[in-house]
This record gives sequence, structure tokens and C-alpha cells, in this order.
Amino acid sequence: MLIIIACAGYAYHVNSRRPDDDPKKGNFPLGAVLLAPFTWPFFLIAFISLFLMRALLYGFFLIFFTISLIIIPRESSEPSSLEKMVASIGETLLEANMLLVKLFLKPWADEPNTT
Repeated sequence: MLIIIACAGYAYHVNSRRPDDDPKKGNFPLGAVLLAPFTWPFFLIAFISLFLMRALLYGFFLIFFTISLIIIPRESSEPSSLEKMVASIGETLLEANMLLVKLFLKPWADEPNTT
């Protein structure tokens, strides 16, 4: 606990010596140094829990995507409904972009290619 109080006290001291216009300067009361020994166990538990949740989630997605690559067929002769929807959205965007190009860049859009 003495190490925790010493770290918090040193951080408070460094922060109090910063100029008022420094963007890193915080407005910390002296009582925050005294609360440090009581709050660090909660932060430690929270950080360990967050690490474990991230590790489990990463493992889940790693296994899920590996299995999905094996199970889902790679080639199909007919596009799925998702592929049709994505192609429809893409075509609409391309048409809208070409309309914008023709409206704003009309002198350059009508020139024939010289290749």
C-alpha cells in the first residue's frame, strides 16, 4: 500500500508543478491520493476481467471463423441473396457517382480516350 500511495503522491506532485495552461494538467484534489489504496483492487479486478473477456472473445472468433471457412462451400454457381443485395447497392452507388462526375466534371468526362 505504501508503494501505491507513493506513486499516487508523486503523480499528484508532478501534476501540481505543471503550468496552468498545460493541457495535461488535471484538477486533482489531495484526497485522491488517500483513496488510491482503496481503489486499486477494483481497478486490478476490472483489468484482469477485461483481459480475460478479450482473450475468450478472440478465441471464440478464431474458432468460429475457422469452422465457417471449412463448412461454408467456397464456390456456388448461383449468387446468394446477400451477394445480389450487395451488387445492387454497389450498382446504385456507381450510377450516383457517375451522375456526379458528369454534372461537375462535364468538360473532362466527355473527352474521348487518346490511348
